[in-house]
Amino acid sequence: MAIDPKKTLDAYRAKRGEFRILEVPAMQYLMIDGAGDPNTAPAYADAVSALFPLAYTLKFESRKTLGVDTVVMPLEGLWYAPDMESFTSRRDKSAWLWTLMIMVPAHVTPEMFADAVEMVEQKASKKKQENPSLRSVRLETLDEGLCVQTLHVGSYDDEAPVLDDLHHRFIPDRGLRMTGLHHEVYLSDVRRVEPARLRTILRQPVERVS
Repeated sequence: MAIDPKKTLDAYRAKRGEFRILEVPAMQYLMIDGAGDPNTAPAYADAVSALFPLAYTLKFESRKTLGVDTVVMPLEGLWYAPDMESFTSRRDKSAWLWTLMIMVPAHVTPEMFADAVEMVEQKASKKKQENPSLRSVRLETLDEGLCVQTLHVGSYDDEAPVLDDLHHRFIPDRGLRMTGLHHEVYLSDVRRVEPARLRTILRQPVERVS
């Protein structure tokens, strides 16, 4: 049976209606940067189409060469805008900057990653389905440390009130301030789950004010 880090890592646990403070360990990700409305920007779709083939290739190669089988983790995203009210009161998606990610195990080395890129690229070329974003994917470690997170159930467009409460009430009331980028973990497959039932972890790195 494949190892499923979602069942063992505290960072992938959250409850609806509860803000929780936790320490998130450093983890390794496939990452790719982009900008614009995720519903309409071609770069967003290209990024997703680049990440998942790489993640599955690494899964199968790890199982074949190392005897280690791990499930492919869910899509995640770091989100930023020059004015963070673009995520809450105004919800201006055209101003959003993002980094899409998939967590990969620590045993994945830079050499394994480079080989996986070559394999995916060769397979896509044979099918005449080249993805211009493939070579923009990188392997990088993210160390978020102290964070606050919760589980949002529902449409992504309904996140704004939760984020507003997190940013303007919970974080300052606990003597904290925001540091890193807003982080979302997409536990549901948007292609198969209706918007009202989507499950998304909302995470915000923080630091203590004093």
